[in-house]
Amino acid sequence: MFGQKGSISGIVSFQNQPQPYANIYVNEINKGSVSDENGVFEIPNIPYGLYTISVSILGFKTIKREIEIKNDEIYLDFKLEEIPSSLDEIVLSGTMKPVTKLESPIPVDVYSTSFFLKNPTPSIFESLQNVNGVRPQLNCNVCNTGDIHINGLEGPYTMVLIDGMPIVSGLSTVYGLTGIPQSLIERVEVVKGPASTLYGSEAVGGLINIITKNTLSAPSVSADIFASGWGELNTDIGLKYNLGSSAQGLLGVNYFNYQNPIDNNEDGFTDLTLQNRISIFNKFNFERKNNRIFSLAARYIYENRWGGQMIWSPEDRGSDEIYGESIYTNRWETFGIYQIPSSEQILFQFSFNGHKQDSYYGDTPFMADQIIGFGQLTWSKLIRKHDLLLGTSYRYTFYDDNTTATFNNQENKNMPSIIQLPGVFLQDEIRLNHQNKLVLAARYDYNSIHGNIFTPRFNYKWNSENQKNILRISMGNGFRIANVFTEDHAALTGARDVVFEEDLDPETSYNVNVNFVKKIFTSRNAFIGLDASAFYTYFNNRILPDYETNPNQIIYANLDGYSVSKGVSGNADITFSSGLKILTGFTLMDVSVNENGESYKQLLTESFQGVWSVSYPIPNWGVNLDYTGNLFGPMRLPLLGELDDRDEYSPWFSIQNIQITKFIGSYWQLYGGVKNLLNFVPPANSIARAFDPFDKDVIFDENGQVVPTPNNPNALTFDPTYVYASNQGIRAFFGIRYTLR
Repeated sequence: MFGQKGSISGIVSFQNQPQPYANIYVNEINKGSVSDENGVFEIPNIPYGLYTISVSILGFKTIKREIEIKNDEIYLDFKLEEIPSSLDEIVLSGTMKPVTKLESPIPVDVYSTSFFLKNPTPSIFESLQNVNGVRPQLNCNVCNTGDIHINGLEGPYTMVLIDGMPIVSGLSTVYGLTGIPQSLIERVEVVKGPASTLYGSEAVGGLINIITKNTLSAPSVSADIFASGWGELNTDIGLKYNLGSSAQGLLGVNYFNYQNPIDNNEDGFTDLTLQNRISIFNKFNFERKNNRIFSLAARYIYENRWGGQMIWSPEDRGSDEIYGESIYTNRWETFGIYQIPSSEQILFQFSFNGHKQDSYYGDTPFMADQIIGFGQLTWSKLIRKHDLLLGTSYRYTFYDDNTTATFNNQENKNMPSIIQLPGVFLQDEIRLNHQNKLVLAARYDYNSIHGNIFTPRFNYKWNSENQKNILRISMGNGFRIANVFTEDHAALTGARDVVFEEDLDPETSYNVNVNFVKKIFTSRNAFIGLDASAFYTYFNNRILPDYETNPNQIIYANLDGYSVSKGVSGNADITFSSGLKILTGFTLMDVSVNENGESYKQLLTESFQGVWSVSYPIPNWGVNLDYTGNLFGPMRLPLLGELDDRDEYSPWFSIQNIQITKFIGSYWQLYGGVKNLLNFVPPANSIARAFDPFDKDVIFDENGQVVPTPNNPNALTFDPTYVYASNQGIRAFFGIRYTLR
């Protein structure tokens, strides 16, 4: 029988109806197929032996069946069962291994493509606005750049991955979250709390893993084009193709254009940054001998964005007469995964990316280059009750700019920063019994500048016998090294000087998270999934910008004290037999700083967040209705001194959207609706002294403090960092989608 091969074929159905586009996968050899329009599938050339076959499709329970191939052909009949929740979805981010969300010892939130289609946006950055505990934060009223907060922690504490690779970091923390083609996104996984043990020092607050579509299950052609009443135009195109008989490719193109200056608040500045952006993404999956994994992906993004005074033109770039913030971004990325030929499960993952930024903030230039190379080798082995994962990684970071960040005062010359970060990690997932699982993990890194880094982690999971109740407990610590100019846009914008009081030491954090999940099936065929969490994070050496000591400066230093982020969150997933589906959640948190015995709230951090998504299908009309929204509590805002007459706290505010989708046949969808139904926008005076952006009429004393004058009674300087929400008000949108399977 040695060397003999057979094939598997069969049909996938639900209630005697064939189910197309189901994924059929042979786990041991990483080979699969997709059922056709008649529910039929075939997987050829499988060596004789014992295998586990998985059948999965969104909305149905995953089927796993053990079979023995000892004949030329085996025919299988898979009958699907509906599931009312996403607990059976496969997740990767918690343990670096594929496991159902239900079985994962680490709580992972999963958001599929259908979730993001309920409120279409031109970038993944904006798409996350309806995810509980996650908030896209704008950092500048002028160029509208931002980052992603998780449980109140700023963007640099969040690691953003693409297919498990740390692609978005450093310079792209601010600029790299746009331009990821949504036509190629399969799902987004969110882990809240430190994931430093497996993913490294940037995953202190949590991680967001953007999983791209598999070439086996992706549509042959997909297109999504929509426009808004403000003049925004977004185009997403996806195309699957074959490269001979041994490889498949997946091409995605995103183009976003907005060239319509609007100043509804009449402050003389654009309410929304003008942008011209193109992103091209290509992913290859190669079939190799023994059906081992080999995939390779690449992305290129170019963006030209500017915001500023309405009379600004490209000829004013860098001038001190008319204020504008103009940013050119060129970025490329490549990453992949290769399964090393071996009887063991050994994977090599790699990524390489470059980011070049050419920008002016008024008359302040910021020119920066960054190159990051990353390689990771992992070995996994199941030994009785122990599911072991051993890995080693190496990360190289080159960074150069025209600021004090790379200027050596002793040598009196520019010296680019080069950081080498080798590391090893070990994870032992122990299945104590059917109801109890334990994860022990630790990671050691050596930073070529800061030395040794050790990050341990502990996770425990308990589930009831019927798996309707799940308890998870997580503890761990994190480690982060800050690069102010790449992570904090406020260090560049406006008229403030950046001051470093000392060499910045790395931050450390300690985290505890308790999560409880309960599934309820009612007598009326309704399903209720409840998810509640409590979290606590303690920081040493926290690096926080000080906007308040001197209104003309941003002062960076390690905190002489400690910082705490704590809170509770809850989610409810409710599905009725009528098709009505409700997703809702809240996060109540307190992020405080204790310095010199005094405690105060962290700037730009909401005390409450609520989100919801309500969907209702009308099958007879071929229509689906979606109502999405969020609600934010007050945030403490950066004032320019005691005389600043702007509000110290933001108001309660809510951004709500409604959409109607019409299905036309099997391929077409028309959709449209209204965004920001309540027409909420921040106050018109959010930009201080917008009429004097170069502070030509501001008087300073010998200590750099602003002197009140009759023309400036509140002692203000030009400052666009007082921002907590977009200036973009109510607007209609309309779009069309085409999908060919």
